[in-house]
Parts: sequence; structure tokens; C-alpha cells
Amino acid sequence: MDLELKNKVAVITGGSVGIGLAVAEALAAEGVHVVLVARQDDRVKTEAARIAKKFDVRSLGIPADVAKASAIEQLVAETEREFGGADFLINNAGTGSNETIMEAPDEKWQYYWDLHVMAAVRLARGLVPFMRKRGGGVILHNSSICAVQPLWYEPIYNVTKAALMMFSKTLANEVVKDNIRVNTINPGLILTPDWIKTAKQLTADKDGDWEGYLASVAREHAPIDRFGSPEELANFFAFLCSKRASYCVGSTYFVDGGMLKVL
Repeated sequence: MDLELKNKVAVITGGSVGIGLAVAEALAAEGVHVVLVARQDDRVKTEAARIAKKFDVRSLGIPADVAKASAIEQLVAETEREFGGADFLINNAGTGSNETIMEAPDEKWQYYWDLHVMAAVRLARGLVPFMRKRGGGVILHNSSICAVQPLWYEPIYNVTKAALMMFSKTLANEVVKDNIRVNTINPGLILTPDWIKTAKQLTADKDGDWEGYLASVAREHAPIDRFGSPEELANFFAFLCSKRASYCVGSTYFVDGGMLKVL
């Protein structure tokens, strides 16, 4: 299916690994030029170069910590210089947490707020003006099923992802008049490198069966009885960027293999 995205430009945060990288590849396969943003300099530039060669698109790798306002100013400026702006913004940068509310310091709350919420706010302020000039655009927020069905061990992640979901809804109402569609995607169990790393750590002093551990997690939480792949999720991102999703505005979509337990 041709999604009619050729020669559009997408900015993807957390774009050098896992879900972000899969989204970049899915869009590049449709002829979209991509700006990958991630903290690790070598990796983001290497992946950008690989995508450009593989899909014959223009690709820019920008090393930046989007939890910092100054870094967002830099990446917006570089995107303007290289592409004259962007048509799509994929707010994907984020990470899990592990704490209790009683013990977590203010600094940790602030960091996750800046990473999950303020990065999205600042990037919208920076890139929406270009989308308006281009006649419209799409902004997608990668939140989490934990925004509505929290895991007990990561309250800060749960809270900030819920805030991101509400920000997405209110932004959608504000910019839809400019032909800019904003939506949220709440993934469930997606087999990212972070999940594999955690599984290996948890099973290192036992039997080392990290694959068996992940299978047990999927069996407990997902009726589909497996993790989803980043590529499966990325296909949905690509669809929502296309005109085939033209009536999708201000919504939250769960891609979770049936993990959500409520209507």
C-alpha cells in the first residue's frame, strides 16, 4: 500500500534504537526524509547514514538530549537549515523508571517531566510553525499503556506518560484548525533492547533463561501471548502519518495485544 508520504520530512526523537528506529525505517521505506534525534552521537549518526543508504532518502542524525530546552532549540534550527522544517513529529524519546513515591527525590520527578512532557511541549512550539507554512502536518506521541494501566514499580513513568497523553489531546484541539493532526499511541509489550537487557539482568544469577522470562511476562499480561515487535508498532505510526488516517484527531490508540483490561 502506497501511503503517499514520499518526500515528506519527519523528526523522530529517541530515533537511534528500538521503537524510534523502527518508525524511522517504516517512514523511510515510504520515501520520507528523516531526522533522527538521540543522545548517543556515534549511534544516531551511524543509523542515519545507514537509513539514507538503504532507503535512498535524506537522513540527518542529531545528537541531543531532548530533556534540555537548549538541545531542542538546536535540533529545530538544524532541521530548518537542512530541510526547511518538518511535516511529521514523532515524540518517542523516553525511558522507564524504578522507584517508590515516598523515596523518589524531586530531581527524578523533574527529569522525567522534562523528558516525557516538556520535550513534547517545546518541540511542538518549535516545529508547528513550519507545519503551518507547509499546509499541515502530523504529531504523534508515543506514550504507554502505563498511562492508564500503571505498573506499581514505576510511578513517575506512569504519571508523566499520563500527562503526555493529556497534552496530546489538548494540542490536537489547538492545532487541528491548521490541518495538523495530533494523536497518541499507547503500546503494550514491545520487544525493545531495553526489555532484553532487563530480562538478562534479572535472570543472570538464576538460570540465564531471559527468553523464558520474557515469555512468562507475555503470558501474564498479553492475551496474544507474545511481545509485539518494534516493526509491528512502527507500521501503525506510518499509517497515522498518512492521509488514510485523515479523520484521526486527538485520539489515543492502544497497540497492546489485548493487554488493556478496561474498555
